[in-house]
Amino acid sequence: MQKRSLAELFTGAAVLAVAALFLAYAMLHSGRAGGSTTGLVLTARFDKIDGLNNGADVRIAGVKVGTVTGLRIDTQSFAAEVTINVDATLKLPADTSAEITSEGLLGGKYVSLVPGGADRVLASGGRITETQGSVSLESLLGRFIFSATQMNTSQPQAAPAPAAPSPAPPAR
Repeated sequence: MQKRSLAELFTGAAVLAVAALFLAYAMLHSGRAGGSTTGLVLTARFDKIDGLNNGADVRIAGVKVGTVTGLRIDTQSFAAEVTINVDATLKLPADTSAEITSEGLLGGKYVSLVPGGADRVLASGGRITETQGSVSLESLLGRFIFSATQMNTSQPQAAPAPAAPSPAPPAR
């Protein structure tokens, strides 16, 4: 009985060690591990950031170039202020715009950057001024359903068209 207990104990320890290795690998390679702030730190104000979280991706043309490092509310304007950390090798033009975008129908949100064409570049601590907040799928769906029902109730019911006369029998 003692040998069986030791075998079960070592098997359980091995399983836990492998699980810990997988967890550590996932945290290090997902880009969401609490980590380095050695990049270009920028802020942007949005009217809505529904579903955006700390650690979310920052992308340019679909390629991850940074992460969201902070979310807070501006107590004066009640706008959401998002702090992002972007790869320091990027030279983002001063007129770069940012928008909150969805990964898909059921996916999470991320910040999409669209570089502008200005000669001046954003420095660390700079602000992105051109922003577009998140669009709520539920809100869009609700508006569509409301407008569809309004169209159905406001259109008068058309009278049925008179029946077409039956064709005359062929002449013989």
